[in-house]
Amino acid sequence: MTFGLLDPLDRPTLTARSRVDRSLTRLRRGLLRRRRVLAAVLVCVAVGASISATRAPTPPTTSVVVALRDLPAGSTLTPADLSRVEFGPGTAPDAATGTVDLLVGRTLAAPIGTGEAITPGRLVGPGLADELPTRNAVPLRLPDPAMVALLQVGDLVDLLATDPESGGVTTVASSVPVLALPARDPGSASTSALPGSLLVVGLTATEVAPVAAASLRSFLTYTWAKR
Repeated sequence: MTFGLLDPLDRPTLTARSRVDRSLTRLRRGLLRRRRVLAAVLVCVAVGASISATRAPTPPTTSVVVALRDLPAGSTLTPADLSRVEFGPGTAPDAATGTVDLLVGRTLAAPIGTGEAITPGRLVGPGLADELPTRNAVPLRLPDPAMVALLQVGDLVDLLATDPESGGVTTVASSVPVLALPARDPGSASTSALPGSLLVVGLTATEVAPVAAASLRSFLTYTWAKR
């Protein structure tokens, strides 16, 4: 029987291969010992991936400015009166604004409660007539403040002009909606020196001129219109 001799150059190769084999053997044994732990980890990873894939994305919200406290008509808005609230899709009031800076200094057309959204229809300005496309928002001064105190936003009135010389009475506008009652504190420095009290009404284009002339030449009053 003939025995071959091992080439000395092959010894390092066999030694390295033995080390690799031993390492792989230890790794397999370690994996077998920890297979239950690894299986549990893999299950958790799979469940987490499934939940992430099925979870619906967070819907976008709309930022709306609301009143922080009850505010009366005629209030001039300040940063301390306002806050921003996030509304979910489809729940934000129409035409509500999300910018406090645009509202500071504006005047409320009617009282507003805590948490109510500030919309153009709540403010003295052109937005008051947005829901009345055939009418314009017009400020009007009535000579008797007590008459204005009887009104509420939303009332419909007929405007009457009485000639102080002849005593004749003319209806200058009919079924006029009251859009705002921007009453001010009598002690405020911004209170006008003119007599009477101010309100904002919705007039058609043909009513604006007659009502403006009557407010200067006649004693202007109103009656509640029939709906």
